[in-house]
Amino acid sequence: METFDPAELPELLKLYYRRLFPYAQYYRWLNYGGVTKNYFQHREFSFTLKDDIYIRYQSFNNQSDLEKEMQKMNPYKIDIGAVYSHRPNQHNTVKLGAFQAQEKELVFDIDMTDYDDVRRCCSSADICSKCWTLMTMAIRIIDRALKEDFGFKHRLWVYSGRRGVHCWVCDESVRKLSSAVRSGIVEYLSLVKGGQDVKKKVHLSEKIHPFVRKSINIIKKYFEDYALVDQDILENKESWDKILALVPETIHEKLQQNFQKHHNSLQRWEYLKKTISSQDNTKNDKCGPWLEWEIMLQYCFPRLDINVSKGINHLLKSPFSVHPKTGRISVPIDVQKVDQFDPFTVPTISSICRELDTISTNEGKRNEAESDIKHRTRDYKKTSLAPYIKVFEQFLENLDKSRKGELLKKSDLQKDF
Repeated sequence: METFDPAELPELLKLYYRRLFPYAQYYRWLNYGGVTKNYFQHREFSFTLKDDIYIRYQSFNNQSDLEKEMQKMNPYKIDIGAVYSHRPNQHNTVKLGAFQAQEKELVFDIDMTDYDDVRRCCSSADICSKCWTLMTMAIRIIDRALKEDFGFKHRLWVYSGRRGVHCWVCDESVRKLSSAVRSGIVEYLSLVKGGQDVKKKVHLSEKIHPFVRKSINIIKKYFEDYALVDQDILENKESWDKILALVPETIHEKLQQNFQKHHNSLQRWEYLKKTISSQDNTKNDKCGPWLEWEIMLQYCFPRLDINVSKGINHLLKSPFSVHPKTGRISVPIDVQKVDQFDPFTVPTISSICRELDTISTNEGKRNEAESDIKHRTRDYKKTSLAPYIKVFEQFLENLDKSRKGELLKKSDLQKDF
Protein backbone atom coordinates (compact mmCIF):
# COMPACT_ATOMS: atom_id res chain seq x y z
CA MET A 1 0.00 0.00 0.00
CA GLU A 2 1.12 3.57 -0.76
CA THR A 3 2.96 5.11 2.18
CA PHE A 4 2.39 8.76 2.83
CA ASP A 5 4.55 10.92 5.07
CA PRO A 6 2.66 14.02 6.33
CA ALA A 7 6.00 15.79 6.86
CA GLU A 8 6.42 15.93 3.08
CA LEU A 9 3.01 17.51 2.55
CA PRO A 10 4.09 21.18 2.08
CA GLU A 11 6.51 20.30 -0.72
CA LEU A 12 4.11 17.85 -2.36
CA LEU A 13 1.27 20.39 -2.28
CA LYS A 14 3.48 22.97 -4.01
CA LEU A 15 4.04 20.57 -6.87
CA TYR A 16 0.39 19.49 -6.93
CA TYR A 17 -0.96 23.05 -7.09
CA ARG A 18 1.63 24.04 -9.66
CA ARG A 19 1.35 21.15 -12.06
CA LEU A 20 -1.53 18.80 -11.32
CA PHE A 21 -4.59 20.56 -9.90
CA PRO A 22 -7.30 20.73 -12.65
CA TYR A 23 -7.92 24.50 -12.48
CA ALA A 24 -9.58 24.81 -15.89
CA GLN A 25 -12.21 22.14 -15.16
CA TYR A 26 -12.66 23.43 -11.62
CA TYR A 27 -13.33 26.99 -12.79
CA ARG A 28 -15.59 25.71 -15.56
CA TRP A 29 -17.66 23.94 -12.91
CA LEU A 30 -18.06 26.79 -10.41
CA ASN A 31 -18.49 29.47 -13.08
CA TYR A 32 -21.53 27.60 -14.50
CA GLY A 33 -21.07 28.99 -17.99
CA GLY A 34 -20.82 32.56 -16.73
CA VAL A 35 -24.61 32.83 -17.11
CA THR A 36 -25.12 34.71 -13.84
CA LYS A 37 -23.00 37.83 -13.51
CA ASN A 38 -20.32 37.56 -10.78
CA TYR A 39 -21.38 34.03 -9.84
CA PHE A 40 -17.81 32.81 -9.43
CA GLN A 41 -16.58 36.12 -7.95
CA HIS A 42 -19.20 35.95 -5.18
CA ARG A 43 -18.39 32.39 -4.17
CA GLU A 44 -16.81 31.75 -0.79
CA PHE A 45 -13.78 29.49 -0.47
CA SER A 46 -12.03 28.71 2.77
CA PHE A 47 -8.47 27.48 3.16
CA THR A 48 -6.99 25.49 6.01
CA LEU A 49 -3.27 26.15 6.08
CA LYS A 50 -0.42 24.37 7.83
CA ASP A 51 -0.82 24.19 11.65
CA ASP A 52 -4.62 24.40 11.31
CA ILE A 53 -4.74 28.07 10.40
CA TYR A 54 -8.24 28.56 9.02
CA ILE A 55 -9.13 31.39 6.62
CA ARG A 56 -12.75 31.99 5.59
CA TYR A 57 -14.29 34.37 3.05
CA GLN A 58 -11.71 33.96 0.31
CA SER A 59 -12.98 34.86 -3.15
CA PHE A 60 -11.39 35.22 -6.58
CA ASN A 61 -11.92 37.20 -9.77
CA ASN A 62 -11.18 34.44 -12.23
CA GLN A 63 -9.30 31.21 -12.83
CA SER A 64 -5.86 32.80 -12.87
CA ASP A 65 -6.55 34.67 -9.62
CA LEU A 66 -7.58 31.37 -7.99
CA GLU A 67 -4.43 29.66 -9.29
CA LYS A 68 -2.11 32.38 -8.02
CA GLU A 69 -3.67 32.37 -4.55
CA MET A 70 -3.67 28.60 -4.20
CA GLN A 71 -0.03 28.41 -5.24
CA LYS A 72 0.86 31.21 -2.85
CA MET A 73 -1.13 29.93 0.16
CA ASN A 74 -0.50 26.19 -0.39
CA PRO A 75 -3.72 25.16 1.47
CA TYR A 76 -3.81 21.81 3.28
CA LYS A 77 -7.57 21.74 2.74
CA ILE A 78 -9.99 23.67 0.54
CA ASP A 79 -13.69 24.10 1.35
CA ILE A 80 -16.37 25.54 -0.89
CA GLY A 81 -19.16 27.71 0.50
CA ALA A 82 -22.12 29.63 -0.85
CA VAL A 83 -22.50 32.29 -3.52
CA TYR A 84 -23.10 35.53 -1.60
CA SER A 85 -24.77 38.86 -2.35
CA HIS A 86 -21.31 40.53 -2.36
CA ARG A 87 -17.74 39.40 -2.82
CA PRO A 88 -16.85 37.39 0.31
CA ASN A 89 -13.36 38.91 0.55
CA GLN A 90 -15.03 42.33 0.93
CA HIS A 91 -17.64 41.19 3.48
CA ASN A 92 -16.23 43.52 6.14
CA THR A 93 -16.97 46.57 4.01
CA VAL A 94 -20.64 45.64 3.53
CA LYS A 95 -23.41 47.13 5.69
CA LEU A 96 -24.28 44.82 8.58
CA GLY A 97 -26.93 42.29 7.59
CA ALA A 98 -26.60 43.01 3.86
CA PHE A 99 -24.03 40.26 3.26
CA GLN A 100 -26.18 37.16 2.65
CA ALA A 101 -25.67 33.64 1.32
CA GLN A 102 -27.89 33.39 -1.76
CA GLU A 103 -27.20 30.16 -3.58
CA LYS A 104 -25.33 26.90 -3.22
CA GLU A 105 -25.39 23.36 -4.52
CA LEU A 106 -27.45 20.95 -2.43
CA VAL A 107 -24.80 18.88 -0.68
CA PHE A 108 -24.77 15.61 1.23
CA ASP A 109 -22.09 14.32 3.55
CA ILE A 110 -22.00 10.65 4.54
CA ASP A 111 -19.37 9.68 7.07
CA MET A 112 -18.46 6.15 8.12
CA THR A 113 -18.16 7.12 11.80
CA ASP A 114 -21.95 7.56 11.92
CA TYR A 115 -22.25 3.79 11.43
CA ASP A 116 -20.06 2.83 14.39
CA ASP A 117 -22.97 1.24 16.25
CA VAL A 118 -23.56 -1.21 13.37
CA ARG A 119 -20.15 -1.99 11.88
CA ARG A 120 -18.00 -4.58 13.60
CA CYS A 121 -14.77 -4.44 11.59
CA CYS A 122 -13.63 -0.87 12.28
CA SER A 123 -14.50 2.19 14.31
CA SER A 124 -13.98 5.97 14.26
CA ALA A 125 -11.69 7.06 11.38
CA ASP A 126 -10.77 3.54 10.23
CA ILE A 127 -12.30 1.90 7.19
CA CYS A 128 -11.72 -1.38 5.36
CA SER A 129 -13.18 -3.18 2.35
CA LYS A 130 -15.68 -4.93 4.65
CA CYS A 131 -17.41 -1.73 5.71
CA TRP A 132 -16.88 0.30 2.53
CA THR A 133 -19.98 -1.49 1.16
CA LEU A 134 -21.98 0.87 3.41
CA MET A 135 -20.81 3.76 1.23
CA THR A 136 -21.60 1.85 -1.96
CA MET A 137 -25.16 1.23 -0.73
CA ALA A 138 -25.49 4.86 0.41
CA ILE A 139 -24.47 6.20 -3.01
CA ARG A 140 -26.84 3.83 -4.80
CA ILE A 141 -29.81 4.63 -2.54
CA ILE A 142 -29.38 8.42 -2.39
CA ASP A 143 -28.43 8.79 -6.05
CA ARG A 144 -31.45 6.79 -7.22
CA ALA A 145 -33.78 8.94 -5.10
CA LEU A 146 -32.24 12.25 -6.22
CA LYS A 147 -32.54 11.18 -9.84
CA GLU A 148 -35.89 9.38 -9.90
CA ASP A 149 -37.88 10.79 -6.98
CA PHE A 150 -36.73 14.41 -7.31
CA GLY A 151 -35.66 14.59 -10.97
CA PHE A 152 -32.25 16.13 -10.19
CA LYS A 153 -29.92 15.67 -13.16
CA HIS A 154 -26.47 16.90 -12.16
CA ARG A 155 -25.08 14.92 -9.25
CA LEU A 156 -21.37 14.82 -8.53
CA TRP A 157 -20.24 12.14 -6.04
CA VAL A 158 -16.83 12.63 -4.47
CA TYR A 159 -14.68 10.49 -2.16
CA SER A 160 -13.75 12.51 0.93
CA GLY A 161 -10.17 11.22 0.97
CA ARG A 162 -10.58 9.19 4.13
CA ARG A 163 -13.79 7.67 5.45
CA GLY A 164 -16.77 9.03 3.58
CA VAL A 165 -18.41 10.45 0.48
CA HIS A 166 -19.95 13.77 -0.53
CA CYS A 167 -22.58 14.56 -3.12
CA TRP A 168 -23.00 17.91 -4.92
CA VAL A 169 -26.36 18.41 -6.67
CA CYS A 170 -25.71 21.20 -9.16
CA ASP A 171 -28.91 21.76 -11.17
CA GLU A 172 -29.65 25.47 -11.54
CA SER A 173 -33.03 25.21 -9.79
CA VAL A 174 -31.52 23.24 -6.92
CA ARG A 175 -28.83 25.85 -6.22
CA LYS A 176 -31.61 28.37 -5.57
CA LEU A 177 -33.49 26.24 -2.99
CA SER A 178 -34.26 27.69 0.42
CA SER A 179 -32.95 26.17 3.61
CA ALA A 180 -36.47 24.93 4.47
CA VAL A 181 -36.79 23.00 1.19
CA ARG A 182 -33.32 21.50 1.65
CA SER A 183 -34.38 20.34 5.12
CA GLY A 184 -37.46 18.72 3.60
CA ILE A 185 -35.34 16.81 1.06
CA VAL A 186 -32.93 15.52 3.73
CA GLU A 187 -35.89 14.59 5.93
CA TYR A 188 -37.36 12.55 3.06
CA LEU A 189 -34.01 10.75 2.66
CA SER A 190 -33.60 9.98 6.38
CA LEU A 191 -34.91 6.79 7.98
CA VAL A 192 -32.39 6.08 10.74
CA LYS A 193 -33.25 8.36 13.66
CA GLY A 194 -32.08 8.72 17.23
CA GLY A 195 -28.75 9.14 18.99
CA GLN A 196 -26.52 6.64 20.78
CA ASP A 197 -29.05 5.95 23.54
CA VAL A 198 -31.80 4.97 21.11
CA LYS A 199 -31.60 1.26 20.35
CA LYS A 200 -34.28 0.96 17.69
CA LYS A 201 -33.63 3.67 15.13
CA VAL A 202 -35.97 2.64 12.29
CA HIS A 203 -39.76 2.45 12.55
CA LEU A 204 -41.86 1.39 9.59
CA SER A 205 -45.61 1.07 9.41
CA GLU A 206 -47.70 -1.37 7.40
CA LYS A 207 -47.91 1.16 4.57
CA ILE A 208 -44.43 1.10 3.09
CA HIS A 209 -43.49 4.21 1.08
CA PRO A 210 -42.11 3.49 -2.43
CA PHE A 211 -38.84 5.21 -1.45
CA VAL A 212 -38.40 2.73 1.40
CA ARG A 213 -39.31 -0.22 -0.80
CA LYS A 214 -36.83 0.80 -3.50
CA SER A 215 -34.11 1.37 -0.92
CA ILE A 216 -34.71 -2.09 0.54
CA ASN A 217 -34.42 -3.61 -2.94
CA ILE A 218 -30.96 -2.05 -3.25
CA ILE A 219 -29.91 -3.25 0.23
CA LYS A 220 -31.10 -6.78 -0.56
CA LYS A 221 -28.45 -7.07 -3.31
CA TYR A 222 -25.69 -6.52 -0.74
CA PHE A 223 -27.18 -7.72 2.53
CA GLU A 224 -26.07 -11.34 2.58
CA ASP A 225 -22.44 -10.71 1.63
CA TYR A 226 -22.11 -7.51 3.60
CA ALA A 227 -24.11 -8.05 6.80
CA LEU A 228 -24.22 -11.83 7.23
CA VAL A 229 -20.79 -12.78 5.90
CA ASP A 230 -18.43 -9.78 6.18
CA GLN A 231 -19.95 -8.17 9.28
CA ASP A 232 -21.27 -11.47 10.66
CA ILE A 233 -24.02 -9.59 12.54
CA LEU A 234 -25.40 -12.74 14.22
CA GLU A 235 -22.06 -14.35 14.99
CA ASN A 236 -22.41 -14.67 18.77
CA LYS A 237 -24.69 -13.77 21.66
CA GLU A 238 -23.17 -10.32 22.04
CA SER A 239 -23.92 -9.44 18.42
CA TRP A 240 -27.36 -11.07 18.20
CA ASP A 241 -28.52 -9.38 21.42
CA LYS A 242 -28.27 -6.08 19.52
CA ILE A 243 -30.69 -7.44 16.94
CA LEU A 244 -33.05 -8.92 19.53
CA ALA A 245 -33.36 -5.38 20.94
CA LEU A 246 -35.03 -4.45 17.64
CA VAL A 247 -37.75 -7.14 17.68
CA PRO A 248 -40.76 -7.61 20.01
CA GLU A 249 -40.00 -9.25 23.36
CA THR A 250 -42.63 -11.91 22.68
CA ILE A 251 -40.21 -13.71 20.33
CA HIS A 252 -36.95 -13.10 22.24
CA GLU A 253 -36.91 -16.38 24.10
CA LYS A 254 -37.64 -18.46 21.04
CA LEU A 255 -34.88 -16.72 19.06
CA GLN A 256 -32.32 -16.97 21.90
CA GLN A 257 -32.82 -20.74 22.23
CA ASN A 258 -32.75 -21.46 18.53
CA PHE A 259 -29.91 -19.13 17.59
CA GLN A 260 -27.66 -21.34 19.70
CA LYS A 261 -28.61 -24.38 17.62
CA HIS A 262 -27.59 -22.70 14.36
CA HIS A 263 -24.03 -22.43 13.17
CA ASN A 264 -23.66 -19.03 11.51
CA SER A 265 -25.26 -15.67 10.74
CA LEU A 266 -26.80 -16.90 7.48
CA GLN A 267 -28.69 -19.70 9.21
CA ARG A 268 -29.73 -17.49 12.13
CA TRP A 269 -31.03 -14.80 9.77
CA GLU A 270 -33.13 -17.38 7.89
CA TYR A 271 -34.52 -18.60 11.21
CA LEU A 272 -35.31 -15.03 12.28
CA LYS A 273 -37.21 -14.38 9.04
CA LYS A 274 -39.15 -17.63 9.44
CA THR A 275 -40.05 -16.77 13.03
CA ILE A 276 -41.28 -13.30 12.05
CA SER A 277 -43.47 -14.60 9.22
CA SER A 278 -44.93 -17.42 11.34
CA GLN A 279 -46.24 -14.95 13.95
CA ASP A 280 -49.97 -14.37 13.91
CA ASN A 281 -50.17 -10.72 12.89
CA THR A 282 -53.66 -10.32 14.24
CA LYS A 283 -52.41 -11.04 17.77
CA ASN A 284 -49.03 -9.42 17.32
CA ASP A 285 -49.23 -6.24 15.28
CA LYS A 286 -45.50 -5.62 15.76
CA CYS A 287 -44.47 -8.66 13.76
CA GLY A 288 -45.09 -7.87 10.11
CA PRO A 289 -42.56 -8.47 7.31
CA TRP A 290 -41.46 -4.87 7.86
CA LEU A 291 -39.67 -6.03 11.01
CA GLU A 292 -37.02 -7.75 8.91
CA TRP A 293 -36.73 -4.57 6.79
CA GLU A 294 -36.33 -2.37 9.87
CA ILE A 295 -33.29 -4.42 10.87
CA MET A 296 -31.83 -4.27 7.35
CA LEU A 297 -32.34 -0.51 7.23
CA GLN A 298 -30.83 0.07 10.65
CA TYR A 299 -27.71 -1.86 9.63
CA CYS A 300 -27.37 -0.64 6.04
CA PHE A 301 -29.36 2.51 5.25
CA PRO A 302 -27.45 5.78 4.59
CA ARG A 303 -26.88 8.09 7.54
CA LEU A 304 -26.74 11.71 6.42
CA ASP A 305 -25.32 14.66 8.30
CA ILE A 306 -28.48 16.78 8.19
CA ASN A 307 -26.87 20.13 9.09
CA VAL A 308 -24.45 19.98 6.16
CA SER A 309 -27.37 19.76 3.69
CA LYS A 310 -29.68 22.19 5.43
CA GLY A 311 -27.59 25.35 5.66
CA ILE A 312 -26.93 27.35 2.50
CA ASN A 313 -23.82 28.90 4.06
CA HIS A 314 -22.39 25.56 5.21
CA LEU A 315 -18.96 24.84 3.73
CA LEU A 316 -17.98 21.44 2.36
CA LYS A 317 -14.60 20.03 1.40
CA SER A 318 -13.78 20.67 -2.23
CA PRO A 319 -13.28 17.97 -4.87
CA PHE A 320 -9.53 17.52 -5.64
CA SER A 321 -8.60 18.71 -2.16
CA VAL A 322 -5.95 16.54 -0.46
CA HIS A 323 -6.67 14.77 2.81
CA PRO A 324 -3.84 15.88 5.13
CA LYS A 325 -3.94 12.65 7.21
CA THR A 326 -4.06 10.05 4.42
CA GLY A 327 -2.63 12.08 1.54
CA ARG A 328 -5.49 10.82 -0.66
CA ILE A 329 -7.06 13.11 -3.23
CA SER A 330 -10.82 13.80 -3.00
CA VAL A 331 -11.67 12.31 -6.35
CA PRO A 332 -15.01 12.15 -8.19
CA ILE A 333 -16.69 8.73 -8.18
CA ASP A 334 -18.21 7.26 -11.34
CA VAL A 335 -21.69 6.23 -10.15
CA GLN A 336 -21.97 3.82 -13.08
CA LYS A 337 -19.02 1.88 -11.62
CA VAL A 338 -19.65 2.49 -7.93
CA ASP A 339 -19.27 -1.21 -7.09
CA GLN A 340 -15.73 -1.17 -8.45
CA PHE A 341 -14.70 1.99 -6.58
CA ASP A 342 -11.97 1.18 -4.08
CA PRO A 343 -10.88 3.93 -1.65
CA PHE A 344 -7.56 2.16 -1.13
CA THR A 345 -6.54 2.54 -4.77
CA VAL A 346 -7.34 6.26 -4.90
CA PRO A 347 -4.12 8.12 -5.76
CA THR A 348 -2.24 9.82 -2.94
CA ILE A 349 -0.45 13.09 -3.43
CA SER A 350 2.90 11.30 -2.97
CA SER A 351 2.09 8.70 -5.64
CA ILE A 352 1.03 11.23 -8.30
CA CYS A 353 3.96 13.53 -7.55
CA ARG A 354 6.28 10.56 -7.92
CA GLU A 355 4.64 9.67 -11.24
CA LEU A 356 5.24 13.26 -12.31
CA ASP A 357 8.93 13.05 -11.37
CA THR A 358 9.28 9.89 -13.43
CA ILE A 359 7.66 11.58 -16.42
CA SER A 360 9.90 14.64 -16.14
CA THR A 361 13.02 12.50 -15.82
CA ASN A 362 12.05 10.36 -18.79
CA GLU A 363 11.29 13.35 -20.96
CA GLY A 364 14.56 15.04 -20.05
CA LYS A 365 14.73 18.80 -19.70
CA ARG A 366 11.68 20.40 -21.26
CA ASN A 367 11.88 23.33 -23.57
CA GLU A 368 11.64 26.22 -21.07
CA ALA A 369 9.76 28.35 -23.58
CA GLU A 370 6.79 26.00 -23.45
CA SER A 371 4.13 27.49 -21.22
CA ASP A 372 3.39 26.09 -17.79
CA ILE A 373 -0.26 25.74 -18.74
CA LYS A 374 0.61 23.51 -21.67
CA HIS A 375 2.62 21.29 -19.35
CA ARG A 376 -0.13 21.02 -16.86
CA THR A 377 -2.80 19.85 -19.27
CA ARG A 378 -0.40 17.11 -20.23
CA ASP A 379 0.94 16.47 -16.73
CA TYR A 380 -2.15 15.18 -14.93
CA LYS A 381 -3.10 13.09 -17.95
CA LYS A 382 0.07 11.10 -17.44
CA THR A 383 -0.68 10.30 -13.80
CA SER A 384 -3.23 8.04 -12.12
CA LEU A 385 -5.37 11.15 -11.51
CA ALA A 386 -6.39 11.09 -15.20
CA PRO A 387 -9.38 8.69 -15.01
CA TYR A 388 -10.89 10.69 -12.14
CA ILE A 389 -10.56 13.98 -14.01
CA LYS A 390 -12.29 12.24 -16.93
CA VAL A 391 -15.28 11.46 -14.66
CA PHE A 392 -15.33 15.15 -13.65
CA GLU A 393 -15.19 16.27 -17.30
CA GLN A 394 -18.10 14.02 -18.19
CA PHE A 395 -20.12 15.64 -15.40
CA LEU A 396 -19.19 19.12 -16.74
CA GLU A 397 -20.11 18.06 -20.27
CA ASN A 398 -23.62 17.15 -19.09
CA LEU A 399 -23.95 20.47 -17.24
CA ASP A 400 -22.96 22.35 -20.41
CA LYS A 401 -25.39 20.39 -22.58
CA SER A 402 -28.26 21.02 -20.25
CA ARG A 403 -27.40 24.74 -20.00
CA LYS A 404 -27.34 25.05 -23.78
CA GLY A 405 -30.65 23.22 -23.93
CA GLU A 406 -32.19 25.69 -21.48
CA LEU A 407 -30.88 28.69 -23.43
CA LEU A 408 -32.28 27.28 -26.68
CA LYS A 409 -35.64 26.72 -25.02
CA LYS A 410 -35.67 30.31 -23.79
CA SER A 411 -34.77 31.76 -27.19
CA ASP A 412 -37.44 29.61 -28.87
CA LEU A 413 -40.03 30.85 -26.40
CA GLN A 414 -39.08 34.42 -27.14
CA LYS A 415 -39.43 33.78 -30.89
CA ASP A 416 -42.96 32.53 -30.33
CA PHE A 417 -44.15 35.94 -29.15
